[in-house]
Amino acid sequence: MVFKRRDKRPIWQVVVDFFYPKGGWKRAFYYVQHRLHRLPDPPHRIARGLFIGVLISFTPLFGMHFIFAALLAKAIRGNIMAALLGTFFGNPLTFPFIATLSLQLGYLIMGYPHGDPHRGNVFEYFKSSGIEIKRNFVALFTNADANWSSLSGFYESIFLPYLIGGIVPGVVCGLVVYYLSVPLITVYQNRRRGRLKKKLDELRKKAAKKADGEV
Repeated sequence: MVFKRRDKRPIWQVVVDFFYPKGGWKRAFYYVQHRLHRLPDPPHRIARGLFIGVLISFTPLFGMHFIFAALLAKAIRGNIMAALLGTFFGNPLTFPFIATLSLQLGYLIMGYPHGDPHRGNVFEYFKSSGIEIKRNFVALFTNADANWSSLSGFYESIFLPYLIGGIVPGVVCGLVVYYLSVPLITVYQNRRRGRLKKKLDELRKKAAKKADGEV
């Protein structure tokens, strides 16, 4: 395959790279910054995309952040690439804080001031839900009965509170990123246009001198 890695990494290396990218988080941050600066859209459209990306990173839609970010960015006429880059606001360094804040706020909004009404462990919910999905998938091809009780508990105790609780901080952080990015991107784009115009003028002058010399 064209995009398949030539050097197959062991599982431990995949985990390490996920939590600490090759080159470090500083390099990853500058890469995202560089990509944002190179986007051709007007600043407000790029900022809209960033807003959506940051907002989506506060949802429990893990594995589908890119998909929902792209769809929402397209719906509000934001830059899709900026939305995808904006989802990196949620990363292994920030997810523990995002998840804790979103869950606790969600419990409070839903009337559970003391936390999870079922008093379950988050890890246990994920584990039991994964086992249940696997078991029910097998049930599709066998005579076994499907049972969705664990997923129901996961939805009520984790997914829904996380989704509801993540809206407020997601919107707040998204707006902060939006209003900070518009002037910064505007300044960068103006400077870049100025540099490109200067280079173009220099090329025109060289071409004019060359033409005068030939005449």
